[in-house]
Amino acid sequence: MNSILKIKDVISFLDSFAPRSYQESYDNSGLITGDTDTAVRGILVTLDSTEAVVDEAILSHCNLIIAHHPIVFKGLKKLTGSHYVERVVIKAIKNDIAIYAIHTNLDNVHTGVNRKICEKIGLSSLRILSPRNDTLSKLVVFVPLENTDRVLSSLYAAGAGKIGRYNDCSFQVEGTGTFVPGDNAQPYVGKRSEKESVQENRIEILFPSFLQSAILEALRRAHPYEEVAYYITLLANENQDVGAGMTGELAAPMEPLAFLTGLKKSMKLKVIRHTNLLEAPVRKVAFCGGSGSFLLNKAIDAGAQIFITSDFRYHDFFDADGRIVIADIGHYESEVFTKDLIADVLMKKFPTFAIIFAKSVTNPISYL
Repeated sequence: MNSILKIKDVISFLDSFAPRSYQESYDNSGLITGDTDTAVRGILVTLDSTEAVVDEAILSHCNLIIAHHPIVFKGLKKLTGSHYVERVVIKAIKNDIAIYAIHTNLDNVHTGVNRKICEKIGLSSLRILSPRNDTLSKLVVFVPLENTDRVLSSLYAAGAGKIGRYNDCSFQVEGTGTFVPGDNAQPYVGKRSEKESVQENRIEILFPSFLQSAILEALRRAHPYEEVAYYITLLANENQDVGAGMTGELAAPMEPLAFLTGLKKSMKLKVIRHTNLLEAPVRKVAFCGGSGSFLLNKAIDAGAQIFITSDFRYHDFFDADGRIVIADIGHYESEVFTKDLIADVLMKKFPTFAIIFAKSVTNPISYL
């Protein structure tokens, strides 16, 4: 990396940690304001971009704000300062401050928001609650026998061949490839205009679809043929590393009241809205940062005794129906430790660069 850290360097790293292709269709993750070629003077990490946060960035000489929630969800038709969103954008632009949001893509990766909270409340054996089924592709390629290991090593290094907890996964079957090099060809084996037969391995390997360009580059770099025979198929398979919510297990079963009391302490909560407690002890817990009511049935099907999330409406609580405990801990409260996650990953990548936490409490809800 160059000695001068630019905004595009930070964005490139964050996009590799939580690819923007994993965000939900309604979301607006990515760079909201700013020039990617600008040198970074300082990074301010926050849950929300507010006017107070932009003021903090100015005072702290930070020209890059990394926020979980995008300040702009819908298109802005004017910038007159009549609304807080417009005022934030205007102030950021006037002061040359870039705002980058890493939202549902950070929610949906298995190393993201939900894992951070599950680990904080002491859960293990973590699994995605609702895996996505639109994020994987399969590469089929034909390789001479003697070049198989080299090609596979290159594909593995580029990110292919991972299935759940297993790495370097592939399938191979041996067969015969035939071809006739053209007049202008530079064949690896055989002669121009003469039919050639080669013993080849048919390799099948899975990869995250967003890595397709990198996978093909790695393939062409390692493959000996002038023209590589391959095809790619988008799969409907569930991706165990990408999706909404997460489940985990407690080290030992706990009574529901004792668990909620501990949850309130570990998450620094002022209040928990919950349904009637069950008699069965809590062994398995489901969690979703932010608005997670849409995952209630998934949590029940997963065998969880309690589902922790936020933004349940009054009538939605009835849907627990004695099958699970719903624990609504508040939207801000369920995601506030996302700031720690973002700062941690940034400091590991850029250890000599100052990462500052915003001091402003951006929770729009107050409690008496």
